Amino acid sequence: MSVTGVQRRTLALLAVTQIIGGIGVAIGITVGALLSARMAGVGLSGLPGSGAVIGSALLAVPVTRLVQARGRRPGLVLAYLVGALGAVLVVLAAVAGSVPLLFLGMFLFGGGTAANLQARYVAVDLAEPGRRGRDLSLVVWSATIGSVAAPNLADLADRAVAGLRLPVLSGAFVVSGVAFALAALVLLVLLRPDPLLLARTRDGSVGSSAPQVVGVRAGARVVARLPAARLAIAAVATGHAVMVAVMSMTPVHLGEGHSDADLLRVVGIVLSVHIAGMYGLSPVTGWLADWYGRRAVIIGGLALLLAACVIAGTAGHDTPRLTLGLALLGLGWSGTMVGGSTLLSESVPPGSRPAVQGLSDLVMGVAGASAGAFSGVVVALAGYGTLTVVAAMAALPVLALALRFRLATAERISRCG
Repeated sequence: MSVTGVQRRTLALLAVTQIIGGIGVAIGITVGALLSARMAGVGLSGLPGSGAVIGSALLAVPVTRLVQARGRRPGLVLAYLVGALGAVLVVLAAVAGSVPLLFLGMFLFGGGTAANLQARYVAVDLAEPGRRGRDLSLVVWSATIGSVAAPNLADLADRAVAGLRLPVLSGAFVVSGVAFALAALVLLVLLRPDPLLLARTRDGSVGSSAPQVVGVRAGARVVARLPAARLAIAAVATGHAVMVAVMSMTPVHLGEGHSDADLLRVVGIVLSVHIAGMYGLSPVTGWLADWYGRRAVIIGGLALLLAACVIAGTAGHDTPRLTLGLALLGLGWSGTMVGGSTLLSESVPPGSRPAVQGLSDLVMGVAGASAGAFSGVVVALAGYGTLTVVAAMAALPVLALALRFRLATAERISRCG
């Protein structure tokens, strides 16, 4: 099979597993904040979600080493299996009423998120330079089907496992565990040849003297020398932190204005629209990144995040306005994620990419986890509106950096002309 054929087959396979994995991630995220609020209280309700984010981030370290040594397939399979184990532990925590076990389960649950995020880089391994943004965005978009449907399946999942006499809200994690295990099995059997190993063979880096950078520390040294890579990581991390902070507390905020009977339905609608914003238009975002440039898309994404914070923060309990704010929040995340990830992948040497990509996911995860943990405290002390102000302030420095970088590039081009 030609390289082009392998790339098409890889994209199709990634699309399938992104749908399956997207269901697992989204249904757990939707219910996780509500389950945490009931078990740990509103003030600590952001911590289990942050545990999932930090788990995803820290898992990037061993996954990156495994990818560097053996290719993409083992890394993705490991991440999904860890996520499945985490889902099982969350169910056991709900049964036992154990908050520490809930934290541990959500920490490991982050493996599913790690796998879904790592998949975007698999799409770039064999992509032609002029199609990197679009191929990466197609993988991101593939999560739309599962991710948008999943929030509305939370109530159905609870009813489906009613015979097991599990606590309310824990059924969603049964579905997550099954989804992650299935995605791991599909990749283990079908992701052959491995895209990264084939790319190395095609580029002649196997057996050559080209340096292979291993580990996130070595990746950090590479990034320190490359301004474009620094901007890319800053954009991805900031976009993710703003999104996690606002999104994770929106179900809790909605819970203050709706009865238990309506809460899951309303949360499902709002988060479905939000997730549609994250993934639904990502092919357009990828096309814009290829056509107008990665930095322009990053700037647009940051601007949308600011608009989202303004609208959601002033919405009160107006559900339609909150829904609009969360939709823009998703679109802004898409811009920073697609634009930043594509810029990162092409701004570093081939031998450094897995390490730098792992570093990016680690930084993104730590930023998101910190934002998630901080968000619960801010909402408990000062309210949801204050949280959106703080989130918007976090995006401003990176927007200024991106604008400065873009202007500096334009000036250099002008001088050269």
